[in-house]
Amino acid sequence: MRFMKLGVFALAAIMLFSACDPSNKTKGGVIGGTAGAALGGLVGNLIAGKGDNKTSRTLFGAAIGGAVGTAAGVLIGNKMDKAKAAAAAVNNAEVETITDANGLEGVKVTFDSGILFATGKSDLSQTAKNSLDQFVANVLIPYSDTDVAIQGHTDNQGFKGVKDPSVNAQKNRDLSLQRASAVSSYLLGKGIGSQRITKVEGLGQDMPVADNSTKAGQQQNRRVEVYLYASKAMIDAANAGTLQ
Repeated sequence: MRFMKLGVFALAAIMLFSACDPSNKTKGGVIGGTAGAALGGLVGNLIAGKGDNKTSRTLFGAAIGGAVGTAAGVLIGNKMDKAKAAAAAVNNAEVETITDANGLEGVKVTFDSGILFATGKSDLSQTAKNSLDQFVANVLIPYSDTDVAIQGHTDNQGFKGVKDPSVNAQKNRDLSLQRASAVSSYLLGKGIGSQRITKVEGLGQDMPVADNSTKAGQQQNRRVEVYLYASKAMIDAANAGTLQ
């Protein structure tokens, strides 16, 4: 009960400060200073992403097990603001703010699978490679103290000749994993260290962000999401006051 009261207080503080300054910098300071990593999971589940779909409430990164101070949260939020702005300039990328497992701000970058891949395939298109090259040069290299997680998603359409819904669902999961893995492999091939890519997973049709009964909704559901969040090294530097 005491923990829940603290969580409610933290969320109220976030809303109050966000009304004046919606930047990651302010929110990072409020979250970090109010309760640190122990509260991160609770606050993250309440405010991460947009909408009510499961994807928006997914948290990334392992809780560090210690408090992140107010000043550290501000430094991390400020850096993530810059990373978000850089990601927003990448061709074919949609960007939004998310919250990691420590209650700190991160960045979600969504690429439309129709841009990345041909229908039913997991080979990256040239357009995809061009966008990912920009992403590496403008985001992943300059912000090298971020960790990365990659998720693949599909719509709920079945495969030709397959009648069993459970088989179609599994084939969609397999395809989404292949696509997420293709993005991961491309980033690794461009020199991004394997230790930074902490998770690669395919969630198939299980986490739609739009109505699968419409073509427009299906297109939104076919996507690859790349998450950037503070690494332990970034958190340590922020706590020490040395994060640039």
